[in-house]
Amino acid sequence: MFAGVTTTLHLLLRESSKHSSRWIWNGQSHGSHWQTSLLALRAALPVRAEPKKKKKVDPRRELAARERLKKKLKKLERVPPELIPIEDFITPARYKDETKVRDPLPLSFEEQERRALLMKRWSHYKQQEHLTEMAAIQSLLKAQQEALAELQLESEELYKAAMLRDQGLLPVERPGTSYTPPCSNYEAPEGKYSDITRVYTQ
Repeated sequence: MFAGVTTTLHLLLRESSKHSSRWIWNGQSHGSHWQTSLLALRAALPVRAEPKKKKKVDPRRELAARERLKKKLKKLERVPPELIPIEDFITPARYKDETKVRDPLPLSFEEQERRALLMKRWSHYKQQEHLTEMAAIQSLLKAQQEALAELQLESEELYKAAMLRDQGLLPVERPGTSYTPPCSNYEAPEGKYSDITRVYTQ
């Protein structure tokens, strides 16, 4: 009985392999259940594909490559990272040469006297400006003290509130005196420049 079943199975498999296009369409069989499973398994892509051959790697070469990588990593760890220099804080050596000093041009006697008189006039003008400013400040301080004294007599709470520090006064910007007064009709020249800034890459 079992021999007859086996022979029948072999015959069916041969017929199905000859007429596979008639039996299978989209992975489905038009026959019985066991024919469908066998034919679908036979037509599956992984069964028909060939395995890729792996290249044999020489273990000595692999060890040598690892050693080279370890040496490179050790070299990188020894050398500290190179910092980008800030050229604005580095004075070039040509500017440090004290021998290259331009001598002042010789002035005539009349020019020296004119400059000395101009300096005296400028000093006198700045002195008068300073005295006027100090007198104005003294008068304002005196008026402030009188006003605070009157406010203290009227209300102690308002006096304490007026004596609190004003946080909005700081920071105070006050330009200093200049060597010469500014020219009112001076026009700044519009010149060209070339950008020579170095670009560093790490």
